[in-house]
Amino acid sequence: MAIRDWPANERPREKLLLSGAGTLSDAELLAIFLRTGVAGLSAVDLARKLLSDFGSLRALLEADQPTFCQHHGLGKAKFVQLQAVLEMGRRHLESTLSRGDAFTDAATTRQYLQRQLRHFNHEVFACLFLDTRHRLISFDPLFHGTIDSASVYPREVVKAALKHHAAAVIFAHNHPSGIAEPSQADIQITQRLQQALSLIDVRVLDHIIIGDGDTRSLAQLGKI
Repeated sequence: MAIRDWPANERPREKLLLSGAGTLSDAELLAIFLRTGVAGLSAVDLARKLLSDFGSLRALLEADQPTFCQHHGLGKAKFVQLQAVLEMGRRHLESTLSRGDAFTDAATTRQYLQRQLRHFNHEVFACLFLDTRHRLISFDPLFHGTIDSASVYPREVVKAALKHHAAAVIFAHNHPSGIAEPSQADIQITQRLQQALSLIDVRVLDHIIIGDGDTRSLAQLGKI
């Protein structure tokens, strides 16, 4: 049965208009992006097949051009369109957290950091440098590592904090494994950084671990 023959409240576009994008499944959202299906498959059926083939929506969104275009129903035009949509999303988020905005909302801060770090296939340790009112001065990815570790040097973090005249900092790094639970090494380096930064009166507000769709806050876990 074609989607146009479905009940109105089950069609992805009508459902979005009626109840909002947040009520749609991954397949329904992807179907709206695809617009049409292929022979024998509606847009929703094709979306379900693609999600199964890629393994997840994230894997589809982050696929390179050759991998993306080899799947039936996709091609160069769809790849270009998807990259434009993703970049608009990134720019929209960055515009809500631009220089001068206060990082006082934990959920928005985590979303910002997820957008910045979760796509790396190696560990990246970054710092959000903030002023006395916790407004953003700079986001600096300071250290790049391997698939499961990154060397972090307190002296370099202190130098960056002094360069930016920061009053506070939020640390963040990704776990390419997808598991956001902090390791003992994560806790230890956070404590070392706290000690180093306390000497120049820079407060450590949090250290956020970025996993695959999940985050962990050392502050909320009582480790800071």
